[in-house]
Amino acid sequence: MSGEKLKLGIPKGSLQDATIDLFARAGWKITLGSRSYVPAIDDAEIECLMVRAQEMARYVETGALDAGITGHDWVVETGADVEELAELVYAKQRLARVRWVLAVPEDSKIRDARDLEGKVIATEVVRITEKYLEKFGVKARVEFSWGATEVKVPQLADAIVEVTETGSSLRANRLRVLDTVLESATVFIMNRKAAAEAAKREKVENLILMLQGAIAAASRVGLLLNVRRDDLETVLGVLPALKKPTISALSDPDWVAINTIIEEAVVRQILPKLKAAKAQGIVEYPLNKIVL
Repeated sequence: MSGEKLKLGIPKGSLQDATIDLFARAGWKITLGSRSYVPAIDDAEIECLMVRAQEMARYVETGALDAGITGHDWVVETGADVEELAELVYAKQRLARVRWVLAVPEDSKIRDARDLEGKVIATEVVRITEKYLEKFGVKARVEFSWGATEVKVPQLADAIVEVTETGSSLRANRLRVLDTVLESATVFIMNRKAAAEAAKREKVENLILMLQGAIAAASRVGLLLNVRRDDLETVLGVLPALKKPTISALSDPDWVAINTIIEEAVVRQILPKLKAAKAQGIVEYPLNKIVL
């Protein structure tokens, strides 16, 4: 990409470490120096800035940044007019989407959104919560809460709308989830004017391709194994292939090699089954990227 650099926003805060790790696996090294809001990146065509995810969409909309990574939830909350180019399903704890949920204390008499008429709701996503209440024709006081929203109930609020990945924090605070207000994932957004520039668009699309490849590889491993042709069908019946496994001839015409990709979570169940199906020389290896 010739000409001016791509101004890229990296989310500061809870997504920061996961994002820098993802870029490293995709092939870009981001280094935080003393000026922590201007990290270095080993790509002469990119200039990075650290920006809070909550503010990212606004800066991308105005053109202060050409592109950035933030949550879909913050694009909705700020109402920013940006182009959402791709979903990058990763979060601070695991590769997953997150949910903004409506929650109340375990002993609350509130059973659903309709019971919130005239009540107080604490949340960091005021706009999203107000839109949610409008669907039910409910009028409630939605108050902005800056962090630690779980502790606001029941003394300061009747209910909360809070983000969760696993729900463990809500349960630990003796809260009961009533409904999902919004499901969100990390998204790669771009300024509409910058997206119309061919060079910047191509740079971003290539970047997304590599990031998605790293995400796809994070939960999978490769398997190599040898099998007699007579046992091939039995072995193939055990393998859940990404597409179709690669089968290669070996120097011994009675044997073939199989190369495939599987979810890492199922390896411990599959390896004993492969052994029982008479596969030999089974090798599990890590993956850097899978480009589909």
